[in-house]
Amino acid sequence: MKAIRIHGFDAVPVLEEVADPVPRPGRTIVRMQAATVGHIDRTVWRGSFLRHPPLPYTPGVEAAGIVIASGRYEVGQRVWLRGSGLGTLFDGTWCERIDAPDETLGLLPDAVPMELGAAFFSPTTSAWVALHEVAKLQAGEQVLVTGASGAVGSLVMQLARDAGCTVTPVDPNIAPAATSADLLIDTVGGNVLAASLPAVRPGGRAVLIGYTAGPTLQLDIAHFLQRDVALLPLNMFRREAEGRAAAPELLARLADGRLRLDVQSFALADAAIALEWIAQRGHRGRAVLVP
Repeated sequence: MKAIRIHGFDAVPVLEEVADPVPRPGRTIVRMQAATVGHIDRTVWRGSFLRHPPLPYTPGVEAAGIVIASGRYEVGQRVWLRGSGLGTLFDGTWCERIDAPDETLGLLPDAVPMELGAAFFSPTTSAWVALHEVAKLQAGEQVLVTGASGAVGSLVMQLARDAGCTVTPVDPNIAPAATSADLLIDTVGGNVLAASLPAVRPGGRAVLIGYTAGPTLQLDIAHFLQRDVALLPLNMFRREAEGRAAAPELLARLADGRLRLDVQSFALADAAIALEWIAQRGHRGRAVLVP
């Protein structure tokens, strides 16, 4: 089978012939139909993640496909894949046949296209858990969202509106009005987060999801204490169980159009182009590789 292989950190991804996976107890082999290229994949590829598979390795933490061998799932079942070390501890999903632990799989409804099934988990569950589990969102609240044009930000906007809240995207070039919001969902970090925090009312909260605009935050501690805004980090590795519990509802909303997520497809051989695309500011949606 063909697979993308990484022979050195930050090295050009190479499409190679590798041996087909062999069925093993507790694992399922899936014929890949779409595999996501995400920021975690990019971080692992650059050698900046907390852990990584031994070199050379096949990247990819998310995918969707069809079961071709399993002790738990029916052959022909449509599934999505995510977690349990896939693409971070051992070979991942950027290959024609994925060898994955059974617990990484979830059932993919027929109404959800494979590209969307591969791309949905990380942004939709991050948005859902940030709002409902971390922020404890209440109907009628005023919500600010940074990075609202990105995958996670756009889903936060949709889900918060569905929950009966007033939602305003933050323009990074214009400071938001002071003390107006109950909740800030920040997906970009850096100076955008610093500029947006004063818009949260005293006693409000801010959930921190991403840091594409920069990984550091400078605070005037005396001023921050007076503001009394709770900074709440989202760690989806720790909260993956909550994300997986929400996945069926999120897939149902994607299937019937209540949620939208843009997806850009690339050929498997164009993994390097996809990695570059997701690093560009202003890109919309998620990238997936298709065989």
